[in-house]
Amino acid sequence: MKPQDIIIGLGIAFILAIFISPFASPFLDGLEKVAEQKGFLEKGEEAVLSSPIPDYIWPGVKNEGVATAIAGVAGTVVTFFAAWSLALLLRRSQP
Repeated sequence: MKPQDIIIGLGIAFILAIFISPFASPFLDGLEKVAEQKGFLEKGEEAVLSSPIPDYIWPGVKNEGVATAIAGVAGTVVTFFAAWSLALLLRRSQP
């Protein structure tokens, strides 16, 4: 894959994270909805690890749309570097 393709892909991902993520549905996702209906939503909130970006909103930012966009960009960066690192590890392990 050419570096130009990676840059274009990252650019598209950043645009989506910045401009589309603030319009994400405020309603519970499918798993949370079922947990709420069945009465065990609270048990799922007792996490072993706390989320660095709870509810997809960057902590400390007052504007919810901006906080969601920042969280989207942060998630995109973390996901990209995790995938990049995995690809490098897999490439090294091949003969």
